[in-house]
Amino acid sequence: MPSAQRLDTHHKALTLNLDPSTFGSFGEIGAGQEVARWFLVVGAASGTVAKTISAYDKEVSDDLYGSGSRYVSKQRLEAMLDNEWTQLRTQLSKSRGSQTRFFCFVDTVSARNFAGTNDSHGWIGLRFQLQPGGPPNDVLLHVNMRDPSNVLQQQAIGILGVNLIYAAFYEVQTQQSFLEGLAQDVVAERIEIDYVDLRGPASESWDRRALLVHLVRAGFAEAVFFSSNGAPVPPAEVLHKKAVVLAPGYFGHTDAVHSQVHARLLASGIHELQDELGETKTATAGLFCLTVAPFMPNEPAPEISDLLRRIDALLAAGGDVLLFRQVELYHMTALVNRHTKAPVRFVAGLSLMIRASEDAYSNLEGRRLEALARLFAQNVRIYVYPMSAADLREWLQSNSSTGWEWNETNGWVSVSQLRHAPPFGHLFAYLLASKFLIPMRVPAEAMTAKGWHHDALSAFSSSGFSGSDLGSDLGPLNRVKDFAQTSSCEDARRRTRKADETHKAVSFERVGSHFS
Repeated sequence: MPSAQRLDTHHKALTLNLDPSTFGSFGEIGAGQEVARWFLVVGAASGTVAKTISAYDKEVSDDLYGSGSRYVSKQRLEAMLDNEWTQLRTQLSKSRGSQTRFFCFVDTVSARNFAGTNDSHGWIGLRFQLQPGGPPNDVLLHVNMRDPSNVLQQQAIGILGVNLIYAAFYEVQTQQSFLEGLAQDVVAERIEIDYVDLRGPASESWDRRALLVHLVRAGFAEAVFFSSNGAPVPPAEVLHKKAVVLAPGYFGHTDAVHSQVHARLLASGIHELQDELGETKTATAGLFCLTVAPFMPNEPAPEISDLLRRIDALLAAGGDVLLFRQVELYHMTALVNRHTKAPVRFVAGLSLMIRASEDAYSNLEGRRLEALARLFAQNVRIYVYPMSAADLREWLQSNSSTGWEWNETNGWVSVSQLRHAPPFGHLFAYLLASKFLIPMRVPAEAMTAKGWHHDALSAFSSSGFSGSDLGSDLGPLNRVKDFAQTSSCEDARRRTRKADETHKAVSFERVGSHFS
């Protein structure tokens, strides 16, 4: 029986070996056979291990699990689970099925290669029974490995695998106990888990979306992805080799009117990026970005229910969402640049840009210069929406921001019309001249200040990040790509007029003004 005390990896494997009710097989590809090795070296392995296999050769792997899928993918993992589970049950159900809780552990991993040029990640799966003869339960994980060498990555996978099997049999009472057991001694420091899929009665009462949020809040993942038109996937599958537009915001207003504003403004960012790309074949993705971090350093972190409320509103509007652990925009840059070398563009309001540029970044040794260097690394730019002069003046006063001057056009101020007193003014002028900050055009309708654009742009300009970081809350949208490709300007105007007529009694409050 398992101990009430928290066990290390050795004693977890030994406990499973000494439990006469657990018995299963191991199939591991790409990072040695480190999970099975633990059970083989701690003693009494014959009580747990039915078989170990490592189909490294592609032809052998295809013969066992079928061809047609990438070797490190969810599809290959599921094929491995199905094959190994079927074989285990076929061979042993008759002799052991009535008294055995069967399990099948599999992984397919791309550990660090000799040259260090690959993306170190993998898929890990477990199928298990809670009672002899009971229905199967599945746990599927996507992991990113952080250790600098192949050997260390193999060791980390071995610990995680033992944790997963032990937690499934002895710590599955609650979502929290399961995740704590899974993460022990290895997650966060050595391995990142950015995707979890659960199936079966063992987890039927758990909220899958809340589980993804918890991965980020607990520090198990830097970001997780929520899809508007399908099941969640790891962020890498959305970002891989794509040109990306990230729209940061708090998105506290979840009504349909604000959702339409967010969609239109992000769509404009997608259009701008597509114009930049010209005739290239690079695929684009637009994403809303939020963060689990507190609004201000002295405030509590948002509740999971509040985060899901905001995420659901964006998903309902057709947008995809990246939920980040950290608030700074340069951390978002770092994560996205793991998966693409294509252009990355942020869409931000004028007040967000001002707040970001004024921060001292006392958490960084290089302060503001280091923050800017991290942010604009590898083809990153910020599209900056204009703001009405009246709103800008009010915002600067409310935030005690000084040193700013500007020209205006028909009551609007773009980033190119903004100036700051030296010495920071010299750096700000450099960012403009080097096109790190790119002014977004004010639609003609906005110049009249009669349509939705005045309120919408003012709202978006005030929806930036707060706190002491470059970005304190974010929000991206992926429907934008389709919107941008299928909606003409006239169609957008028709939608706008219809929305105005329907919602003319609704006043546009500043969207997420707390994060401006």
